[in-house]
Amino acid sequence: SEISLTCHVLVVDDRREIRFLTRKLLNKAGATVSEAEDGSAAVALVQSAMSNGSPPDLILLDMQMPRMDGYETAIQLRKLGFTSPIVALTADAMQGDMARCIESGCNAYVSKPIDRDTLIGAVHRFTTQ
Repeated sequence: SEISLTCHVLVVDDRREIRFLTRKLLNKAGATVSEAEDGSAAVALVQSAMSNGSPPDLILLDMQMPRMDGYETAIQLRKLGFTSPIVALTADAMQGDMARCIESGCNAYVSKPIDRDTLIGAVHRFTTQ
């Protein structure tokens, strides 16, 4: 029973290979994917998408990025009025980080390295609620 996605996901990660892998997994499951390589690019992209009336259905957000990290990015996105789910991608899924992700405005987190089923499952869960 393969899950099929019909949503638009924005993947925010400074590492190209992570964006590539995530896009491949999501595309294969049927999702449309946009990418941003850092927090400020993500905020700008979401801002213009919101003004066009086509914001992403979900954002996958890397927490460990140079310049503007994922926590700050999530805060900025929520300040813009983005209300859809934000799922944090984090390499060090410690309890404190989890709490910080949620405080910053994320709805959940998926730990790296990315597991296909966990990723697709999380995206599906949050875009079909």
